[in-house]
Amino acid sequence: MEDAALFPRIRNELFTAVIGDVLDVMGHRHQFLPPGLAPLQPGQRLVGRAMPVLEAAYPEGAGAGPLADQPFGVMFQALDDLKPGEIYIASGASLDFALWGGLMSTRAQVLGAAGAILDGYVRDTSEIRSLGFPVFSRGAYAQDQGVRGKVLDFRTPIQIGAVQVQNGDLIVADDEGVLIVPRDVEAEAIAAAFEKAATENRVATAIRAGMSSQEAFATFGVM
Repeated sequence: MEDAALFPRIRNELFTAVIGDVLDVMGHRHQFLPPGLAPLQPGQRLVGRAMPVLEAAYPEGAGAGPLADQPFGVMFQALDDLKPGEIYIASGASLDFALWGGLMSTRAQVLGAAGAILDGYVRDTSEIRSLGFPVFSRGAYAQDQGVRGKVLDFRTPIQIGAVQVQNGDLIVADDEGVLIVPRDVEAEAIAAAFEKAATENRVATAIRAGMSSQEAFATFGVM
């Protein structure tokens, strides 16, 4: 199924818990990013392809490399490279500055990006909320990254917690977490998740009709 048809179905019918359960059964048991990453607007769901961004704490004027005197490093190049349906996902260089803001959200939205996920802080939160652009982060902090950090590279594998994020991986995020679905098992995992969600709906109907939890688990294998 093409992304344009698949992503709305995932967003409407699935949630991170059910996909995570399926990945556990498949042996992929460390696919959730660390807890604490939450949407700026509770209730938002985010589905898209990862565009990984490598951040680093890098004080202005430090070093002698090609990025030493380039504010923000290659952040603007990374931002402008976003494609429709992609998610800008940045590793957390430091908790001393924000990794994302309102103008970045505006540019990403114009490009058709699905959202942004930052292993760190964001700023301009009122502006981002007014745009309705989905952003997940560790919270809000206004201090700027321009003189404190840089983007070193993008579309490169990054590590967040125990999870490696590859360019093009499927990301599903909601109030309960941010889940990375490896591309090589994506089709199998999502098909199984749709099946599991349908089974859970049947379990809920049976329980409302009076079935015990023990009987429900014995009957459906889901609880």
